[in-house]
Amino acid sequence: MAKYDLAPELVDLLKEKFPSLEVLGEGVVAVSKEELLPLMKELKENPSYAFDMLTNLTAVDYPDCFEVVYNLVSLPLNHLLMVKVRVEDKENPAVPSLCSLWGSAIWQEREVYDLMGIDFTGYPGHPTRILLDESFKGHPLRKDFQWEGGRE
Repeated sequence: MAKYDLAPELVDLLKEKFPSLEVLGEGVVAVSKEELLPLMKELKENPSYAFDMLTNLTAVDYPDCFEVVYNLVSLPLNHLLMVKVRVEDKENPAVPSLCSLWGSAIWQEREVYDLMGIDFTGYPGHPTRILLDESFKGHPLRKDFQWEGGRE
């Protein structure tokens, strides 16, 4: 079974390279959106981490911000890691795209864009809707979304 904890010396090395990195708990770190892409590149390409698989990415809508959550797996080292990025701008939320690192991000970023309205800068082209019609107005997983003609 995979482990959620990285060796403390590996976490310390990450903290040195990425000053905004914050350890939130066992196997959970948070980073600024400015450091997201370099951190993820390090986690994937450095053999000490070898996080070769992005298994899931999703987003959470809090009253004051969005949070984008990435779940990574290192198959060679049998480790799991959750990386969180806080997005303060709820009017124009955006984070860097990870499509250049993991092909699985293409569909997952489209889903988050479709349902939450978070833009992924550097996405090949621009994320388009994946579940809803292009004419659909709004993003239905946002807490401020108002259904019209839905259940009462």
